[in-house]
Amino acid sequence: DKLEMDKGGQFKLEASSDKAHKDVKLECKSDLADISKITAVCTFTGLKDARVMFECKATNPQDFSAEATYAMGAAVAGLKFTPKGALPDFGLYFKHGPMFCSLMAKEQLGAFGATGFYKVSDDLKVATAFDLPSKGAPKMVVGLTYRGLYKVKVSQDQSVCCSVKHHLEKGFTLLGGLKYEAGKGAFSYGCQLSIE
Repeated sequence: DKLEMDKGGQFKLEASSDKAHKDVKLECKSDLADISKITAVCTFTGLKDARVMFECKATNPQDFSAEATYAMGAAVAGLKFTPKGALPDFGLYFKHGPMFCSLMAKEQLGAFGATGFYKVSDDLKVATAFDLPSKGAPKMVVGLTYRGLYKVKVSQDQSVCCSVKHHLEKGFTLLGGLKYEAGKGAFSYGCQLSIE
């Protein structure tokens, strides 16, 4: 349970209980300003390797989402239902050793997405994402990071982004980056100093 107030004076309340039943968790979220924004959540975990969740507006239960996930070894499959569509969103996640991938079908099977990640070593990691929206052009991006300090990202729009992070002293970090858009012949760069 928590009650927060941000610097603008806006409140956020979250309360939960697992006392109703050993396999059920009840949650409530509110901004303490608008009763129509109160959200109620019920999560059931009583089936082995499964999780079922129902979330709705407390004053309008027809505005809901329901999710179900099931783990099968290294894979997790899931569905998400909303009142807006006849077909649910589908998702599949697979993790094995240093790699994982995910597939997603949403918007009535009109949009698809896929991601992949591979940890080559403790220092080198590679990731990719592909998005096939229901409207517009497909998007793809491939990126890699070395020691979390050097990053390169290449996108299907023929842009290349690079960044370098350097720790100057304890609490002082310098981040430099550049972007080249081959299709436009445009080049941009920047630098940022972070003080903690």
